[in-house]
Amino acid sequence: MSRARIRLATGAVVSALAIGCLPASAVAEAPRTTVVSSTHIRQIPLQGAVNVRDLGGYRTCGGQTVRYGQVYRADALSKLTDADIATLSGLGLRKVVDFRVPLELQYDGSDRLPAGLSVTSRPVTDSGLYGQLMTAIGSRDPVKQEEMLGDGKAAAFMRGVYRTFVTSPENRAQFGATLRDLADRGQAPLLYHCTSGKDRTGWTSYVLLRALGVPASTAERDYLASNTYRAAHDAKVRAGLKQAGLMQNPDLLIPLQEVRTDYLESALAEVEREYGSLYAYLRNGLGLDLRTLAKLQARLVR
Repeated sequence: MSRARIRLATGAVVSALAIGCLPASAVAEAPRTTVVSSTHIRQIPLQGAVNVRDLGGYRTCGGQTVRYGQVYRADALSKLTDADIATLSGLGLRKVVDFRVPLELQYDGSDRLPAGLSVTSRPVTDSGLYGQLMTAIGSRDPVKQEEMLGDGKAAAFMRGVYRTFVTSPENRAQFGATLRDLADRGQAPLLYHCTSGKDRTGWTSYVLLRALGVPASTAERDYLASNTYRAAHDAKVRAGLKQAGLMQNPDLLIPLQEVRTDYLESALAEVEREYGSLYAYLRNGLGLDLRTLAKLQARLVR
């Protein structure tokens, strides 16, 4: 790739990250809703996973479009049916990255993938969230569950998890490696996922879309769309826990099941505090050099 093309692509990324595509005076405050329209999102319908999407189709600040069929975001693939595996086969995936930690794999199981496709494990810590959740539910004690999750504690814990996406060197290394894979023509189409496909996967998707020059408001809508795709499944989980006598008040789980604007803002505030800008987080936090950022543009935007 020529130096001129690298400079051009880098300039577009820096401009988009710096101003979000619009002057600050022209940007209205983002809506605080937790459910958004997903009309233009291309979902991959599966029986054993509910939050599998193609990250393509979004318009950039420069009027280009993120390519379809190159990047997929998902929830866990451990419960896929044979029909689901056949659907995945049709995507032509070359790589699957799993952000789950060992405890999640222990409870939920390994990915079921098409023949010839293996998973790349890149655990990103959930700060003990999964273990605490299992402890709270397994106790069957409504008082203990309220003490652990009630009175805003669950939401505060989630904000802390998001801050570690920025502060933890180990987490940054896993995110950075995944974005470098996407810049490599031989690694895509690529799918990355965690358990619910909303937090670690949501942050990766937000950062990637911004790096490609997609407006901040659009990247945020993609992030919030997990609530739309997960709503029915998550409600069913809560109903099942109550019916089984494991939780008297399963609504305590809602802050853990949802994505929220303030969770994302917690990570972005940490980016600002630690690095000064999202571009600096990409460069100095995730270790993406100018050539890699330019290759991401060339590979994933048309």
